[in-house]
Amino acid sequence: MTGRALARIQSAPMEPCQPWPRYVLTWEDWAELAGLLADDALILLAVWADTGHVHALLDDPVSGTIVPISVGVQGGSYPALSAYWPVAIWFERMIHDLWGHAALGGAELVPWLDHGHWPVTQPMASRPGPPIRAPEPPVFQEIPGDGLIQWPIGPVGPGVGEAAHLRLTLQGETIVHAQARFGYTHKGTLTMMRGKPIRTAARFAARLAGDSTVAHSTAFAMAAEAALGVTVPPRAAALRELMGGLERIATHLDILGSVAELLGAAAVHGLCGLRQEHLRRAMAAGFGHRLLMDCVVPGGVAGDLEAAAVVTVRSALEALRAVLPGLRAMHIGNVLAARLNGLGSVDAARRTDPSINTATCGDAATRAMARLDAITADITALMPLLDALPEGALAVSLPSVSGEGLARSVSARGDVWHWLRLDHGQVAAVFPRDPGWALWPAVEMALCGAAADDAAVICCSLGLAASVVDL
Repeated sequence: MTGRALARIQSAPMEPCQPWPRYVLTWEDWAELAGLLADDALILLAVWADTGHVHALLDDPVSGTIVPISVGVQGGSYPALSAYWPVAIWFERMIHDLWGHAALGGAELVPWLDHGHWPVTQPMASRPGPPIRAPEPPVFQEIPGDGLIQWPIGPVGPGVGEAAHLRLTLQGETIVHAQARFGYTHKGTLTMMRGKPIRTAARFAARLAGDSTVAHSTAFAMAAEAALGVTVPPRAAALRELMGGLERIATHLDILGSVAELLGAAAVHGLCGLRQEHLRRAMAAGFGHRLLMDCVVPGGVAGDLEAAAVVTVRSALEALRAVLPGLRAMHIGNVLAARLNGLGSVDAARRTDPSINTATCGDAATRAMARLDAITADITALMPLLDALPEGALAVSLPSVSGEGLARSVSARGDVWHWLRLDHGQVAAVFPRDPGWALWPAVEMALCGAAADDAAVICCSLGLAASVVDL
């Protein structure tokens, strides 16, 4: 972060968010910093709100500094960031739908979560508004040009897929524009978590996405522990690390297998499915749940890993490690590799939004190899951990005090962030940031120029989840 921007931020009043203090800026400073921060090549990770403020989470990749900032809402509005960071458009739409805060100078405020069927509008505002009736079907941007046709995909389709509406504009068989519409799996998660005790709210965090329940549970728990000033026992921290690695491996296998199934690569699909099933069974034997749901709790972990279960988990990892060279060979120099090469590159999207995980960059073939590398790295890290799990307690008690915390964990899609404010042990405000906030806009760019028949493969290769952005 350059001196100008950092000095301006650090001169603002500071709120004691742990472990990174949050700076409350004036309207003038927020609006001016929006331009400065974009010039400083900072990464905008998230924008969210509460009743009276809008918050942003910034990352300086050079120094590794994490900087939460806030601005007060005045007259129902705040200065927009989307003029400088296009990725902020999605957050600003979410904020307007839930709180009613309007982004002045923003790129667009097209509804996202609110499809016109809620009993009130802006349900998280201090005074929710009357219901509205949105147009059906939803309005999408019209793309000018001769010979163009629109192809709607979803939100309901064959099989089990993500509840998202993709509107593709085609020139012949080529996608020239893509737009996504969400809100079909909106659950009111932020409202349901407010006012709940920490451990009750943690159950909602664990259900944001089935493929990253450990990542979200861990980020939420660590944010709560930071706010309360408590440290989990070493054994609990080690078991969290183990569960996180197992979850990432299983998710990578699921994505690799699903892509192979779409392309008719039965051998890859079968091998990934077999190894994932063995791993899931080991996770269930060790922790009591195939998806490890509710196994990470604020203050520690819910249960121990017995000696017999350690053997079971180690055996599943060793069996997977033995087939990885063959699985890698199946992705090189054959029909599967030929189909994935050049498909759905997100390099241009990452230049627009640097918060996209570098492992997601490149084309679908590059992403497949990155997932195999990530599986190898996680196995390499987990094996010594299994051999040297610390002894001791599994959890600590949580005091009923107030505080504010921010924490990060790692999922198969990238970094997961959770911010929360506690009021005497209950959740006063919360926001989870999943990598999907960056990946879904990247899909719109990655689909452009691709064949329409490849749209499903491109989306699948990115490991997308709609639930994590529908909140």
